[in-house]
Amino acid sequence: MKFDFESGEILLVNKPLSWTSFDVVKKVRNILRVKKIGHAGTLDPLAEGLLILCTGKFTKKIEEIQSQEKEYTGHFTLGQTTPSFDLETEVDEVKDYTYLTPEAIKAAAKSFEGLIQQTPPLYSAVKINGERAYTLARRGDTAEIKSKEIEIKAFEITGIELPLVSFKVICSKGTYIRSLARDFGQNLGCGAHLSKLVRTRIGAYELQKALTLDDILALRKEIIQDGSHS
Repeated sequence: MKFDFESGEILLVNKPLSWTSFDVVKKVRNILRVKKIGHAGTLDPLAEGLLILCTGKFTKKIEEIQSQEKEYTGHFTLGQTTPSFDLETEVDEVKDYTYLTPEAIKAAAKSFEGLIQQTPPLYSAVKINGERAYTLARRGDTAEIKSKEIEIKAFEITGIELPLVSFKVICSKGTYIRSLARDFGQNLGCGAHLSKLVRTRIGAYELQKALTLDDILALRKEIIQDGSHS
Protein backbone atom coordinates (compact mmCIF):
# COMPACT_ATOMS: atom_id res chain seq x y z
CA MET A 1 0.00 0.00 0.00
CA LYS A 2 1.48 3.32 -1.13
CA PHE A 3 1.06 6.56 0.76
CA ASP A 4 2.10 10.08 -0.11
CA PHE A 5 1.47 12.14 3.03
CA GLU A 6 3.04 15.30 1.62
CA SER A 7 0.83 15.32 -1.48
CA GLY A 8 -2.12 14.47 0.74
CA GLU A 9 -3.94 11.65 2.47
CA ILE A 10 -7.18 11.38 4.45
CA LEU A 11 -6.81 9.22 7.57
CA LEU A 12 -9.77 7.98 9.58
CA VAL A 13 -8.75 7.57 13.22
CA ASN A 14 -10.67 6.07 16.14
CA LYS A 15 -9.97 8.65 18.87
CA PRO A 16 -9.45 7.05 22.28
CA LEU A 17 -11.28 8.22 25.40
CA SER A 18 -9.55 11.08 27.31
CA TRP A 19 -7.36 12.13 24.38
CA THR A 20 -7.88 15.61 22.92
CA SER A 21 -8.17 15.90 19.15
CA PHE A 22 -4.86 17.78 19.18
CA ASP A 23 -3.23 14.92 21.14
CA VAL A 24 -4.16 12.57 18.29
CA VAL A 25 -2.87 14.96 15.60
CA LYS A 26 0.43 15.35 17.48
CA LYS A 27 0.80 11.58 17.96
CA VAL A 28 0.08 10.77 14.31
CA ARG A 29 2.40 13.55 13.15
CA ASN A 30 5.20 12.01 15.22
CA ILE A 31 4.47 8.44 14.09
CA LEU A 32 4.23 9.22 10.38
CA ARG A 33 6.72 12.10 10.45
CA VAL A 34 4.47 14.24 8.33
CA LYS A 35 4.90 18.01 8.51
CA LYS A 36 1.47 19.27 7.52
CA ILE A 37 -1.52 17.64 9.24
CA GLY A 38 -4.81 18.76 10.77
CA HIS A 39 -8.16 17.38 11.87
CA ALA A 40 -11.62 17.95 10.41
CA GLY A 41 -13.91 18.51 13.40
CA THR A 42 -12.95 18.48 17.07
CA LEU A 43 -14.04 15.73 19.45
CA ASP A 44 -14.16 16.47 23.18
CA PRO A 45 -11.67 14.52 25.34
CA LEU A 46 -14.55 12.53 26.87
CA ALA A 47 -15.88 11.56 23.44
CA GLU A 48 -14.62 8.65 21.39
CA GLY A 49 -14.87 7.70 17.75
CA LEU A 50 -14.25 9.06 14.29
CA LEU A 51 -11.64 11.78 13.91
CA ILE A 52 -10.63 12.62 10.34
CA LEU A 53 -7.04 13.74 9.75
CA CYS A 54 -5.88 15.39 6.54
CA THR A 55 -2.22 15.60 5.55
CA GLY A 56 -0.23 17.69 3.08
CA LYS A 57 -2.26 19.36 0.36
CA PHE A 58 -5.41 17.58 1.58
CA THR A 59 -5.53 19.96 4.57
CA LYS A 60 -7.41 22.19 2.11
CA LYS A 61 -10.27 19.67 2.31
CA ILE A 62 -10.73 20.12 6.10
CA GLU A 63 -13.47 22.75 5.90
CA GLU A 64 -15.40 20.77 3.29
CA ILE A 65 -15.23 17.56 5.37
CA GLN A 66 -16.16 19.12 8.71
CA SER A 67 -19.19 20.85 7.17
CA GLN A 68 -20.83 17.47 6.46
CA GLU A 69 -23.48 15.88 8.66
CA LYS A 70 -22.39 13.94 11.74
CA GLU A 71 -23.75 10.79 13.36
CA TYR A 72 -23.32 9.99 17.06
CA THR A 73 -24.35 7.29 19.50
CA GLY A 74 -24.13 7.41 23.28
CA HIS A 75 -25.90 7.64 26.61
CA PHE A 76 -27.68 10.37 28.52
CA THR A 77 -28.01 9.98 32.29
CA LEU A 78 -31.40 11.34 33.42
CA GLY A 79 -32.05 12.99 36.76
CA GLN A 80 -28.56 14.48 37.15
CA THR A 81 -27.11 17.71 35.76
CA THR A 82 -23.51 18.94 35.61
CA PRO A 83 -22.13 22.42 34.78
CA SER A 84 -20.35 21.05 31.69
CA PHE A 85 -23.38 18.94 30.64
CA ASP A 86 -21.10 15.86 30.64
CA LEU A 87 -18.76 14.00 33.01
CA GLU A 88 -16.00 16.64 32.98
CA THR A 89 -17.58 18.28 36.05
CA GLU A 90 -19.32 16.91 39.14
CA VAL A 91 -23.09 16.46 39.44
CA ASP A 92 -24.61 19.70 40.80
CA GLU A 93 -28.32 18.79 40.90
CA VAL A 94 -30.30 15.57 41.30
CA LYS A 95 -33.99 15.19 40.42
CA ASP A 96 -36.52 12.38 40.31
CA TYR A 97 -36.84 10.64 36.93
CA THR A 98 -38.90 7.60 37.96
CA TYR A 99 -42.17 9.08 36.66
CA LEU A 100 -40.92 8.95 33.06
CA THR A 101 -42.39 6.45 30.59
CA PRO A 102 -40.63 5.14 27.48
CA GLU A 103 -43.30 6.86 25.40
CA ALA A 104 -42.59 10.25 27.02
CA ILE A 105 -38.83 9.84 26.52
CA LYS A 106 -39.22 8.93 22.83
CA ALA A 107 -41.71 11.76 22.25
CA ALA A 108 -39.28 14.25 23.80
CA ALA A 109 -36.53 13.08 21.44
CA LYS A 110 -38.78 13.48 18.38
CA SER A 111 -39.61 17.07 19.44
CA PHE A 112 -35.98 18.08 18.78
CA GLU A 113 -35.90 16.90 15.17
CA GLY A 114 -35.69 19.61 12.51
CA LEU A 115 -34.19 23.11 12.61
CA ILE A 116 -33.77 24.29 16.21
CA GLN A 117 -31.97 27.00 18.16
CA GLN A 118 -29.18 25.63 20.36
CA THR A 119 -26.91 27.38 22.86
CA PRO A 120 -23.37 25.92 22.99
CA PRO A 121 -22.05 24.93 26.45
CA LEU A 122 -19.85 27.35 28.39
CA TYR A 123 -17.42 24.41 28.57
CA SER A 124 -16.73 24.56 24.82
CA ALA A 125 -14.26 25.96 22.30
CA VAL A 126 -16.61 28.81 21.31
CA LYS A 127 -14.74 32.11 21.36
CA ILE A 128 -16.00 34.95 23.56
CA ASN A 129 -14.11 38.22 23.03
CA GLY A 130 -11.18 36.25 21.61
CA GLU A 131 -11.01 33.76 24.50
CA ARG A 132 -12.18 30.14 24.49
CA ALA A 133 -15.35 29.68 26.53
CA TYR A 134 -13.90 26.67 28.40
CA THR A 135 -11.03 28.87 29.64
CA LEU A 136 -13.58 31.23 31.21
CA ALA A 137 -15.59 28.31 32.63
CA ARG A 138 -12.59 26.63 34.24
CA ARG A 139 -11.57 29.97 35.73
CA GLY A 140 -15.01 30.24 37.30
CA ASP A 141 -16.20 33.11 35.09
CA THR A 142 -19.55 33.23 33.35
CA ALA A 143 -20.45 34.64 29.97
CA GLU A 144 -23.44 34.80 27.67
CA ILE A 145 -23.18 32.54 24.64
CA LYS A 146 -25.49 33.25 21.73
CA SER A 147 -27.72 30.48 20.43
CA LYS A 148 -27.46 29.40 16.80
CA GLU A 149 -29.57 27.43 14.37
CA ILE A 150 -28.63 23.78 13.91
CA GLU A 151 -30.44 20.82 12.39
CA ILE A 152 -31.22 17.54 14.13
CA LYS A 153 -31.96 15.24 11.20
CA ALA A 154 -32.74 12.22 13.41
CA PHE A 155 -32.87 11.69 17.17
CA GLU A 156 -33.60 8.05 17.93
CA ILE A 157 -33.86 6.48 21.40
CA THR A 158 -32.20 3.07 20.99
CA GLY A 159 -32.45 1.82 24.58
CA ILE A 160 -33.89 2.76 27.99
CA GLU A 161 -32.47 1.43 31.26
CA LEU A 162 -33.22 4.32 33.59
CA PRO A 163 -31.46 6.48 34.46
CA LEU A 164 -29.51 5.64 31.27
CA VAL A 165 -31.02 6.43 27.88
CA SER A 166 -29.17 5.26 24.74
CA PHE A 167 -29.48 7.33 21.58
CA LYS A 168 -28.44 7.83 17.97
CA VAL A 169 -28.34 11.37 16.58
CA ILE A 170 -27.74 12.58 13.01
CA CYS A 171 -27.10 16.31 12.95
CA SER A 172 -25.59 19.28 11.16
CA LYS A 173 -22.17 20.80 11.70
CA GLY A 174 -21.93 22.84 14.91
CA THR A 175 -24.31 20.69 16.96
CA TYR A 176 -23.28 20.10 20.57
CA ILE A 177 -24.58 16.76 21.86
CA ARG A 178 -23.86 17.98 25.41
CA SER A 179 -26.26 20.88 24.84
CA LEU A 180 -28.78 18.42 23.44
CA ALA A 181 -28.42 16.41 26.68
CA ARG A 182 -29.15 19.54 28.74
CA ASP A 183 -32.14 20.56 26.61
CA PHE A 184 -33.49 17.00 26.50
CA GLY A 185 -33.32 16.78 30.29
CA GLN A 186 -35.06 20.14 30.65
CA ASN A 187 -37.78 19.03 28.26
CA LEU A 188 -38.38 15.93 30.41
CA GLY A 189 -38.35 18.01 33.61
CA CYS A 190 -35.67 15.96 35.37
CA GLY A 191 -32.40 17.23 33.92
CA ALA A 192 -29.75 15.11 32.17
CA HIS A 193 -26.10 15.00 31.24
CA LEU A 194 -24.10 13.27 28.52
CA SER A 195 -22.38 10.20 29.97
CA LYS A 196 -21.05 8.55 26.80
CA LEU A 197 -20.48 9.80 23.25
CA VAL A 198 -19.12 8.06 20.15
CA ARG A 199 -18.93 9.77 16.74
CA THR A 200 -19.78 7.06 14.23
CA ARG A 201 -19.87 8.98 10.94
CA ILE A 202 -18.97 12.25 9.19
CA GLY A 203 -20.62 12.44 5.78
CA ALA A 204 -19.70 9.17 4.02
CA TYR A 205 -16.72 8.50 6.31
CA GLU A 206 -17.50 5.76 8.86
CA LEU A 207 -15.98 4.81 12.20
CA GLN A 208 -15.88 1.11 11.26
CA LYS A 209 -13.21 1.96 8.66
CA ALA A 210 -11.09 3.99 11.10
CA LEU A 211 -7.60 3.07 12.29
CA THR A 212 -6.56 2.81 15.92
CA LEU A 213 -3.30 4.44 17.00
CA ASP A 214 -1.79 0.93 17.11
CA ASP A 215 -2.85 0.44 13.49
CA ILE A 216 -1.04 3.67 12.57
CA LEU A 217 2.11 2.47 14.34
CA ALA A 218 1.92 -0.74 12.29
CA LEU A 219 1.34 1.35 9.18
CA ARG A 220 4.55 3.27 9.84
CA LYS A 221 6.49 -0.01 9.98
CA GLU A 222 4.98 -1.09 6.64
CA ILE A 223 5.89 2.23 5.06
CA ILE A 224 9.50 1.91 6.24
CA GLN A 225 9.71 -1.67 4.96
CA ASP A 226 8.35 -0.97 1.48
CA GLY A 227 10.27 2.30 1.19
CA SER A 228 7.19 4.25 0.07
CA HIS A 229 7.97 7.02 2.54
CA SER A 230 11.10 7.85 4.45
